[in-house]
Amino acid sequence: MPLFVQNQQDKVPVPDGFEGLLARLTELALQQEKVGQEAEIGITLVDDSEIHRLNKDYRGVDSPTDVLSFALRDESQEEPVIAGAEEDHLLGDVVISMETALRQSCEYGHSLEREVGFLAVHGMLHLLGYDHPTEEERERMYLREEAVLNAAGLTR
Repeated sequence: MPLFVQNQQDKVPVPDGFEGLLARLTELALQQEKVGQEAEIGITLVDDSEIHRLNKDYRGVDSPTDVLSFALRDESQEEPVIAGAEEDHLLGDVVISMETALRQSCEYGHSLEREVGFLAVHGMLHLLGYDHPTEEERERMYLREEAVLNAAGLTR
């Protein structure tokens, strides 16, 4: 399972072993969702100003957020059918604000690893088609997130 992690910020130190943790979470999420291990995912760690810019440019929301997902396999009707696309295993990219993750880990009383792990799994589930506009869908997504995090030993 190819996972590409980029740290494009210098405001929050990234702990040793972080890339291994993200790879483990990605692998567990793909296994639990029965997605082939050939799937490719990118995770980019940024600061609040960069995620603010991305949120404004791509979602029209003029504020920072904790995580954004950019699915490469959006099955909307506006997308053209591409011959041979079934061989393409790119799922998309997850962008995480490390500054926001650090603040939230303090607010929620758990480790930075647990918070970034949660955000990575949340973003990956979006790449796999999960969303949370209704209470029922929020609960479904929450249960999937907790199952992956618990399997990785990242409990609250």
